[in-house]
Amino acid sequence: MPPTVAEARRADLVAAIGPRRRKCRPPAARGAQHNRGMRYIDVDGRQLSVVGLGCWQFGEKGWGYGRDFGEAESLAIVRRALELGVTVLDTAEMYGRGASERLVGKALTGAGGDRFLATKFLPVVPLPQVLMRHLHHSLERLGVQHLDLYQLHWPNPLFPLGVQVEGLRRALGEGLTRYVGVSNYSLSRWRRAERLLGVPILTNQVRYNLLHPQPERRLLPHAQATGHIVIAYSPLAQGALSGRYRPGKGPGGVRRVSPLFTEEGLQAAAPVVEALREIAAGRDVTPSQVALAYLISQPRVVVIPGAKSVAQLEANVAAADIQLKDDELLALRRASDLFRLSWLRVSRQLFRSTSNRVESTS
Repeated sequence: MPPTVAEARRADLVAAIGPRRRKCRPPAARGAQHNRGMRYIDVDGRQLSVVGLGCWQFGEKGWGYGRDFGEAESLAIVRRALELGVTVLDTAEMYGRGASERLVGKALTGAGGDRFLATKFLPVVPLPQVLMRHLHHSLERLGVQHLDLYQLHWPNPLFPLGVQVEGLRRALGEGLTRYVGVSNYSLSRWRRAERLLGVPILTNQVRYNLLHPQPERRLLPHAQATGHIVIAYSPLAQGALSGRYRPGKGPGGVRRVSPLFTEEGLQAAAPVVEALREIAAGRDVTPSQVALAYLISQPRVVVIPGAKSVAQLEANVAAADIQLKDDELLALRRASDLFRLSWLRVSRQLFRSTSNRVESTS
């Protein structure tokens, strides 16, 4: 049976943690080997690696699972991540319909290394009893008795927010998770949820990359001022910032229908990709590594890029050792601003094009 959370634990949660970012090695538990360049955010004595591992791709055919890679690669990626000092592992019940959680759980069985294990509840019917039932299923798939972080995957405006956070309260109260988080929440909704819960909602997992820098306006300043954490998913804009794609040569799978990978979208992103290439060439690294380094240069940010090979994982982790200069950060921000202006025009063009097609078939 998992341990019960006492009132003293609640006090710990309320106090949970200051805005320190340490460049240090996490506890060398279970004989783990750690990457010297990795950086960590200290949360109540726990070390959260600023580069984590996003696990959406595990078991998900839309990301090439079963075609480009499979179970053996998935297990090897998780285990190598732990060896390299990656502590944050993020999955969700909806990824591969539970397959991602099962693969992560299998990889962790007998594996060394410190870890901060996170998963997410899809709040279609976010009643407390439903959340608790789903949480128990996630724990079973992951092969653990409790989590480090349990998150509401999306806002659900059809149910009162107080009802939704009540499930998180029960999860904390029964000791099934150490911390709770939300995902895709605005700042106002994040704050309101925390007020209703009465203890810190440690994290907000949002889309954050150089093509989608909106979290820098309000979410990041809030996290940095209060000791919360922003977890950045899609930190490479699903590969658009890797420099591998160009107009006429986009990706397949779940990304092929994204407006970002249309000819117009890739052209709009070109100034950002070019700025990344220029900085990468001067440092003998890759554009993807520079894009990740930009995000983790911001305090209280954890990035969770996915990986479909050990080599890709190792390249992502190496980004933690890159310290960008002020002029490089400025160049990337300026390129990001150019994309934003171009993307507004592209979005309008795509909307008009889609509307015209609908009208012509009606």
